[in-house]
Amino acid sequence: MPSMLKEYISLLRPYQYIKNLFLFLPAFFSLQIMDAEVVLRTCIAFVAYCCMASAVYILNDYKDREADREHPVKRLRPLAAGTIKTSTAFILMGSLVVLGFLLSILLGKSVFYLLTAYVFINVLYSFKLKHIAVVDIFIIALGFVIRIAVGAYAAPTTIPYSKWIVLMTFLGALFLALAKRRDDVLLAAQGQKVRKSIDGYNLEFINGAMIIMASVLIVAYISYTIAPEIQENFGSEFLYLTVAFVILGVLRYLQISFVEERSGNPTKILLTDLFLQITILAWVLSFVILIY
Repeated sequence: MPSMLKEYISLLRPYQYIKNLFLFLPAFFSLQIMDAEVVLRTCIAFVAYCCMASAVYILNDYKDREADREHPVKRLRPLAAGTIKTSTAFILMGSLVVLGFLLSILLGKSVFYLLTAYVFINVLYSFKLKHIAVVDIFIIALGFVIRIAVGAYAAPTTIPYSKWIVLMTFLGALFLALAKRRDDVLLAAQGQKVRKSIDGYNLEFINGAMIIMASVLIVAYISYTIAPEIQENFGSEFLYLTVAFVILGVLRYLQISFVEERSGNPTKILLTDLFLQITILAWVLSFVILIY
């Protein structure tokens, strides 16, 4: 039983739920993170999104099960390894979708429509779009923008979210998606079979694109911290001090990608890299001190 439980956990990929913390950003940046009702409704949205995300992972694993068997790591996924039956996985996937939709209905039509859009886009991604270079990483980045919107609309009264937050979220997600593809390119160079979209990438392109995204992301964040309307909204002219932590975090991730060459799983990197964890914690604490 413990081994089967481990297989189901692997199928659901709960460690990936850390991405869904982006739902809390609208409440954090609107200074409503201490509002109990806002936090409760955002937590419900978080659970709904996690259900949908796990359902999408199951669908994706089913679609890629043959190709995953040729991958040095992905071959251990339950559907690729055959440790969980396809029929069982489909029942679990359907249950998660129903639960996710039911929870989203509690939060209003906007959240329901956004989650529907997320599922629809990811179905297209699993069956077609993931095999189209550049389009694949844009779909990944769009998923993070949807998370921001869900967090905003989950509140009792829709939280206005800054265009800066949407822009930086999109840029940051593109940066991480490129880093993930970089790992696939390295595996392809070693003779490993990887997804078809890798044919549209090479190391030179990805390295250049990552540097561009990192640069634009940092410039966008600097512009955000010194924008008059942002300083007025937060009542602080010292937000620019947090730029140091953003630059530190970006440089560390570039080091992981270019020097250590282990950027294949951004979530696991975040969960295991102490340097990044301390940097992110320092950024959050500095922001809290300045605006709260």
